[in-house]
Amino acid sequence: MTEYTDHHAPHGLRVRGTVVVVPGRGETRATYTRFGRRLAADAYRVRVVDAPDPRPDGLDGALDRFAAGLADAVADAAGDDGVVAPVVLVGADTGALAIAALLGRAALPSGLAPAAAVLAGPPAATAATNGTWDDELDARTACPTHRGTLTDDTGVRRGTLDTPVPPALAAGIGHTGPDLPVLLLVGDADPLADRAALRRTATTWPRTRLSVVRGAHHDVLNDLQHRSVAAEVVTFLETLRNALVPVVAVESSAW
Repeated sequence: MTEYTDHHAPHGLRVRGTVVVVPGRGETRATYTRFGRRLAADAYRVRVVDAPDPRPDGLDGALDRFAAGLADAVADAAGDDGVVAPVVLVGADTGALAIAALLGRAALPSGLAPAAAVLAGPPAATAATNGTWDDELDARTACPTHRGTLTDDTGVRRGTLDTPVPPALAAGIGHTGPDLPVLLLVGDADPLADRAALRRTATTWPRTRLSVVRGAHHDVLNDLQHRSVAAEVVTFLETLRNALVPVVAVESSAW
């Protein structure tokens, strides 16, 4: 049975959209509590699902299960007025790669029709930390709160960043992109990212923006800059609601 963690908009506010968050390697739904609450405070319905679980039946089988689980998560998020659009998929690490691979497919399950996606910290196929838990934490984040969240969560599987990314899954970032608005997020201190590949993706996918977070590590949604990153995601969501026309435009600035 699919399980979720939900974050709801404040009472009395009209929900502005539905966001489904997909964790990455080793992470649990609790990893995204802070992020989910921040988006929910801006009146988005946020649902965090479990990280994809690849199995021996190969990438196609794993993506089939992943797609079905996402479709269920979206359907079950319906309120009295149904599922509140736009529906946006947010993935981190291999969760981002799984979303990219899924959106590259010709058809999605009935009930799963995302309007956009946020891909945070997609890792390169060759990336690894090859060290202790402290080394993995250093690769993930410099935020003491997030380091504590990961360390204290008994559900977090340590050492998973050393698990090789299946090349077929990593290749999803390089293939022809979906005809959907996509926000790519990467930290400029992320040791697991292929920044050159992400720049190529941003210039070849139809409607894609690459935002680089200064000083951020691999867990770009949860690093020291998490407030600014959450604001960037909310700005993207609001721009999506406004037909991709930025709500705020800088006309003049001294900085």
